[in-house]
Amino acid sequence: MYKRILLKLSGEALRGDTDFGIDPKTVLEIAKQIKDVHDLGVEVGIVVGGGNIWRGKTAEGLGMDRAQADYMGMLATIMNGLAVQDSLEHLGVPTRAMTALPINQVAEPYIRRRAIRHLEKGRVCIFVGGLGSPYFSTDTACVLRATEIGAEIVLMAKNGTEGVYDSDPRKNPNAKLYDSLTFSEILAKNLAVMDSTAASLCKDNKLNIIVFNMNSKGNIVKAVKGEKIGTLVKVE
Repeated sequence: MYKRILLKLSGEALRGDTDFGIDPKTVLEIAKQIKDVHDLGVEVGIVVGGGNIWRGKTAEGLGMDRAQADYMGMLATIMNGLAVQDSLEHLGVPTRAMTALPINQVAEPYIRRRAIRHLEKGRVCIFVGGLGSPYFSTDTACVLRATEIGAEIVLMAKNGTEGVYDSDPRKNPNAKLYDSLTFSEILAKNLAVMDSTAASLCKDNKLNIIVFNMNSKGNIVKAVKGEKIGTLVKVE
């Protein structure tokens, strides 16, 4: 259904059943799902979060300077991105890691036209380092990169969550799962799907998002094929 997608992987999804860090077996299983999508001929961009290693907002709450904490979070996304890259290449999938923070020894700098060319050549592009500036989340980086590369949809893969609920399903067993929402509803209801900057960017650029549970095997392929899964967040 889609020729070019942007997949947002939360950092928590990479830790598996552990409390912290990166679980290689979990990352490999995720890579296998991405390979299945790549084998369909779909051009894949990926933005990886860093919450399994570091959270800037949490550190700020403990008294750390917010900008400093955010830069540390960007470094965490680079570590996660390299782990995903390694697993994909282990499966024979060509990749490029592209970073918003200069770190030439391990990843090439993000350049929009170069990224598009990589995608056209069948390489999976892994965008790391956030936006290279503090105060912006990886959700915002995800939407901006998707817009820049001309992705048709953003697939927001969640760790153990089926989609968007009206309240936290971990705390409220009666939480309602939405089939579809608009970005205006997300902003008005203050739903914890993404930050307001990311939601506004999607709305302004007419970019839809599918929020789904990536822990169910095959869900990424289902989303790409247009099967009903998770929650569709759409432009009005």
